[in-house]
Amino acid sequence: MLLKYFSNKDTIEAGCDEAGRGCLAGPVFAAAVILPKYFKNELLNDSKKLSEKQRNELKVIIEKQASFWAVATCSPQEIDDINILNASILAMHRALEQLNTQPQLILVDGNKFKPYHEIPHECIIKGDGKYMSIAAASILAKTHRDEYMQKLHKDFPNYDWDKNKGYPTKFHKKAIAKNGITDHHRMTFNMSEQLKIKFSNKKSRKKGN
Repeated sequence: MLLKYFSNKDTIEAGCDEAGRGCLAGPVFAAAVILPKYFKNELLNDSKKLSEKQRNELKVIIEKQASFWAVATCSPQEIDDINILNASILAMHRALEQLNTQPQLILVDGNKFKPYHEIPHECIIKGDGKYMSIAAASILAKTHRDEYMQKLHKDFPNYDWDKNKGYPTKFHKKAIAKNGITDHHRMTFNMSEQLKIKFSNKKSRKKGN
């Protein structure tokens, strides 16, 4: 099923989405994408519904054919300072700032956003599976973040970031308990995760006794 534009008028729509919101490590990435009115792609969809190969193929197409696109981040330290929701929105604002033209309408995946330069915006739950510009933004945010975490893995191989991309997998949690945290970990997330791991280990030892 082909995704669509939000407006049938000649409105310049910028789709926005983020990646990495639920991670224990790494920045949150956000993308803003303005697609030309002639753009069509049958494969384009919510990045979570696509394989890594499909996402990487679409990344090349989007970056080549989009009228304008940009990707921006908020660091783990910023996430700790202002919380992940505000950091996700700030990253979207930063991506919008980098566009070489100002959109007339901003489409955001989800239900939370803060006004950007008095430009009208629409929050759309599961919008990355409904509208082309949001789907395109979801793919750019996801692929750029995955590439970042794969590069980071080379300096921090103990955490398996080339596979888990910073998400709270069982291996990642155990690696934190064993090796401690890095400057790339989010303290507001992973301190509670470490406590869960330690508490779970204590319970296991008591059962063993």
